[in-house]
Amino acid sequence: MQTKSQNLIDYLQKNRGTARFSRILQAGFHPDSIVFLEKSGQVEKIGRGLYRLIAYISGPHPDLVTASLQTPRGVICLISALAYHEATNEIPAWVDIAIPRGTHANIIEYPPVKYYRFAPSSWKAGIEEHEIDGQGIRVYSLAKTIADCFKFRNRIGANVARDALKAAVNEKNVRPGEIMRYAKICRVDSIIKPILEAMI
Repeated sequence: MQTKSQNLIDYLQKNRGTARFSRILQAGFHPDSIVFLEKSGQVEKIGRGLYRLIAYISGPHPDLVTASLQTPRGVICLISALAYHEATNEIPAWVDIAIPRGTHANIIEYPPVKYYRFAPSSWKAGIEEHEIDGQGIRVYSLAKTIADCFKFRNRIGANVARDALKAAVNEKNVRPGEIMRYAKICRVDSIIKPILEAMI
């Protein structure tokens, strides 16, 4: 069991410390191996069918990776996306995830997640693919995130949306025209336009 356990630890390290149970089985490991490592305190279950090597030192944004692995159709949005783009001083209390309206929201044990249901046209606009510590995540572009923040300003705070808009234009060099393109998709162009005009 010791050799098999070490082989599984090596496998998890090569997968940036995290792997789905189904992938572990596909790699040829017996279920008893993961049970042994879990009982010995070397591996922990962090979600439904998702295991993490405790000793693995993760990179930046580990919660975004863990949440993304558990929501295949999810896109990191709102304050979590602002934090990823370094365009806010807000510290997310959970991972904000956008899913298409009418789809099922996966129950996630860890990390804390808040779902937002987007209209299909808004959900598919502005998605960027990024890699964190070897794992792929989907996050909205900063310009799209600004539009989303104004769309959901009553839930995240209008001041958060305004401050993020200023940071995007003044510090991140996001073009106002790009923000307005997404603002029209999200139907908040009439709200954002006068704020942008006052800034320019």
